[in-house]
Amino acid sequence: MLPELPGRLTEPLRRELIAFRRDIHMHPELGNQEFRTTTAIKTRLEHAGLRPQVLTMGTGLICDILPGAGAGAGAEARGRAEDGAQESAPLLALRADIDALPIPDTKEVPYRSTVPGRAHACGHDVHTTVVLGAGLVLAELARAGALPRGVRLLFQPAEEVLPGGAADAVDCGVLDGVGSILAVHCDPRVDAGRIGLRAGPITSACDRLEVVLSGAGGHTARPHLTTDLVTAAAKLVTEAPALLARRVDARSGLALTWGRIESGHAPNVIPQRAELSGTLRCLDLPTWREAPDLVHAAIDELATLHRAKCELTYVRGVPPVVNEPSATALLREAMTARAGAAAVETTEQSLGGEDFSWYLEHVPGAMARLGVRPPGERRSRDLHQGDFDADESAITTGVELFTAAALLHRS
Repeated sequence: MLPELPGRLTEPLRRELIAFRRDIHMHPELGNQEFRTTTAIKTRLEHAGLRPQVLTMGTGLICDILPGAGAGAGAEARGRAEDGAQESAPLLALRADIDALPIPDTKEVPYRSTVPGRAHACGHDVHTTVVLGAGLVLAELARAGALPRGVRLLFQPAEEVLPGGAADAVDCGVLDGVGSILAVHCDPRVDAGRIGLRAGPITSACDRLEVVLSGAGGHTARPHLTTDLVTAAAKLVTEAPALLARRVDARSGLALTWGRIESGHAPNVIPQRAELSGTLRCLDLPTWREAPDLVHAAIDELATLHRAKCELTYVRGVPPVVNEPSATALLREAMTARAGAAAVETTEQSLGGEDFSWYLEHVPGAMARLGVRPPGERRSRDLHQGDFDADESAITTGVELFTAAALLHRS
């Protein structure tokens, strides 16, 4: 039987957090342009007596909350805490991504985006509000002497920009002193008030391909005197995925999917250039590490077969998010303490990519799927769609999940 934990969200703070979420929802900012969002977070944390530090990239920030150091954060607070063994224990990081997407907001709600062509259609406004709210609650617990270990709030820019702002954040030192890291991601297939968990891989790797084929063009009456690039491109589109599928273990879930193909301007002219763009997704981390060599070999073989010159630009995206078992267990224990074991469901591995995986290359951690579907609603508004919205009771769930995890964190 787990003990009753402090850190419940008060009604005034709940209302404030909903207003905060709606404000940044109305003012979405794209990756590495999140200046207003960063300022809003920084201002609220400073109002709570904390000392957030903006990342050297200019957007995003970190803020430490240390036991035995009041609500102070930053170098001064860390210096005051150096002499205590408890305070010098590795920090638990709580990560939120703060950027929006370049798509229009099509919802008819009072807090609809005021910026044309931009929307928080992936729930990053909810993630940001959850970590902010957890920080405010944990700061109060630290002041009361009830925070057992230090916590770092991490507000990361540019999650939607390959290869993801997390890689830049790591280079900025956001993991210095961190022992483990937790995150949530909105899931419109899970009811609000619940979370989905999975130990091991929970997302997919995602890379981007740009292919340019070139060769001698000519008249369609004499294709034998040309490099028939339209045929070459068509063959590459259909045969490259099948060829790759035969060169990896089927359980790796390697999938090459094309999203763009362009070539030619006239029905009777064989063009001199063809362009293709697509994504490669992979469920398995070792196979993802081998993927660039495999893709280069397959595409070169097919281009050569059709006498086409080939230029392949392979853009590394993100590896899979692989949830570490003990961090996953911490999230399960925290959610059970707050809402009971029935509030946790097992989730499947997604084919979506998430740059939280870059942190897990350095420290153990886990990501939970935060339910945002109104209970009883049959229709799910999918992510990256203009009509996506979240049941705002999920904010309370996320805040209390993270506060419980911080109180139960042991190493």
